[in-house]
Amino acid sequence: MNTLRSLAALLLALSPVLPAHAHEPLEQAVAAAAPGATVSVPAGVHTVHLKLDKPVTLIGQPGAILDGGGSGDAVRIGASGVTVRGLTLRRSGSDLTAMNAGIFVERQARDVTISGNRIEDSLFGVYLDGAADVRVERNTIRGMRTLRVADRGDGIHLWNDTGCTIDGNDIAGTRDGIYVYVSPHNTIARNVVHDVRYGIHYMYSQHNLLLDNVSRGNLAGYALMSSDHLKVIGNTAEDEDSYGFLLNYISHSEIAGNQIRRINGLRDTQGGLIDGTEGKGLFVYLSQFNTIHDNLAADSQIGIHVTAGSENNRLWGNRFVDNRIQVKYVQNLAQEWSANSRGNFWSDYLGWDLDADGIGDIPFRPNDGVDVLLWKYPSARNLMSSPAVLLLRYVQRAFPVFTPPSVQDSHPLMKAPRSSP
Repeated sequence: MNTLRSLAALLLALSPVLPAHAHEPLEQAVAAAAPGATVSVPAGVHTVHLKLDKPVTLIGQPGAILDGGGSGDAVRIGASGVTVRGLTLRRSGSDLTAMNAGIFVERQARDVTISGNRIEDSLFGVYLDGAADVRVERNTIRGMRTLRVADRGDGIHLWNDTGCTIDGNDIAGTRDGIYVYVSPHNTIARNVVHDVRYGIHYMYSQHNLLLDNVSRGNLAGYALMSSDHLKVIGNTAEDEDSYGFLLNYISHSEIAGNQIRRINGLRDTQGGLIDGTEGKGLFVYLSQFNTIHDNLAADSQIGIHVTAGSENNRLWGNRFVDNRIQVKYVQNLAQEWSANSRGNFWSDYLGWDLDADGIGDIPFRPNDGVDVLLWKYPSARNLMSSPAVLLLRYVQRAFPVFTPPSVQDSHPLMKAPRSSP
């Protein structure tokens, strides 16, 4: 008898622990939960692919981990009224075509809340696939850093979603931080995004609010493309490589009260600036009928670059401070950058204010014909110190009629205003 018991104990010790045994209780608890019930996930690693297809609340106890095992989604939500809170979710699959995610929300879902979770080593952190009225708030999301940036998913991805609130999340190591595609009437607020390609990326979306977000240390901050009626208020972009805010085919939008600092440009291994990759605080491309006011663009290679038919935009109250080039304007149409007798603050304005009304007495023109010539023909820089170029600059100052169409601020501010979007 003792020999049989010893043999049985030896066989048990040599037998593998099957993962299915470890996670059956959690899956059974979810399956058995009545609609509206709360399921508490105990501490420990649960290797699962949970499908939440009824309104339940899933709450993690300290140390509760849902592990996707490197395939599929850790959690897939297919019903309205679901809440997922306080969990660590990790190791989704890495199939971009299947859109593997830490949490995937299907299009029929409504009134879903995803709050206070940590999602790591997942292709997409949260993928919203046509859902509505979803709250994604106070989550920490870390992507698959072992993959090339182009092979990663986004931290939070919206596709054809409406009425969603993305608030207070911390995102790093993904492709884009937050990607919004064909998704109207959403709020993206108070998120912090770092170490990604684009902090927040918009495509074909209307009537969205971007409020008080922070993008830091990315290739670019806010890539706003082919969208309209956006309110971009109080956001920060700093220490980006390429640009702070890109407006590419943006119309009827308000860009106000944003802080843009230290947009450095792309540099080679020796720290030198790569030709044609200057850092741009604001890059306005093919964008019309926007208001751009009360923003700060400071300490960058270029404060604002306007090109490609960007017309009928109104600019006032902005602060352009200590940029190497304050304005790069490559168009053949003169534009006035002031409104209601209020212009912008320029740290290199050399005019005066004899009547002490806070407005410069002479207009500010940031560019002359030589600047335009150099932007169109960079090789002409070899002639910068030549007598011909010096004479051309003198003639343009003495006889403004020879100045090509450019930007003029007829009411430059003598002191930098406070931000007041």
